[in-house]
Amino acid sequence: MSDFEYLTIGKLVQKLQPTYPDLTVSKVRYLEDEGLISPLRSTGGYRKYSPKDVARLESILYMQKHRFYPLAVIKEQLERQEREPAKGAQAIDADAVQDVPMVDSPEMIEKLHPIDRMPEICGTSVSFVRSLAEVGLIQFKKSPQGRDLVEGRDLQLIRTCDELRKFGIGPKNLRQYVMAANRESFMFEQALVVYTAKAGGVEVERTEEAVNRADEAFNRMLALTNSLRSTLIKRSVRNALATE
Repeated sequence: MSDFEYLTIGKLVQKLQPTYPDLTVSKVRYLEDEGLISPLRSTGGYRKYSPKDVARLESILYMQKHRFYPLAVIKEQLERQEREPAKGAQAIDADAVQDVPMVDSPEMIEKLHPIDRMPEICGTSVSFVRSLAEVGLIQFKKSPQGRDLVEGRDLQLIRTCDELRKFGIGPKNLRQYVMAANRESFMFEQALVVYTAKAGGVEVERTEEAVNRADEAFNRMLALTNSLRSTLIKRSVRNALATE
């Protein structure tokens, strides 16, 4: 294969970002560290990604985004595909991962899950999940036998925190978000009271239309404040890096 058929890591990210906007150079390197992709190296040590590497990365990103599979399961799936090449490099064999739950499915969200199933469900360790509870990011429920149970609505949060850990942002770093959420929740509560009063008062008459209107307002406020927070953080980080 000639050199012009290979992509640099920057070109690789640029090629796939329209479909996977969250893809970064750091994430590609992390997937390599985890053994999911193995690009060739130039004589100068630079990564060179072949069309096969691109297809493999697309499979990984697809399974992460649309199937919510943990990396351990994705790796097993890719190895299975290599053993059975007739199925195609990008084939998704549902039978191979039929026991892997979809963390955002209603049946998963509405259930309580034993903490010892977190490695299977979220692809992370029990000790890591406990560390999230210690800083207040999640709260356990208790079974009648006294076992710690994880709420289904927290599964995606656990996976998000696990992904942040790859960048060196651990549970102790995330404690500040718990404190900020507690402060901001009061602001949102007050804003919703004012908004619903002006809109006819959801508390006076809890019709389905009024409740939906309040939910839409709350979601919009969250989107706006998240955008504001992201903009301020980006500005602060860029200014800090510019002065170094």
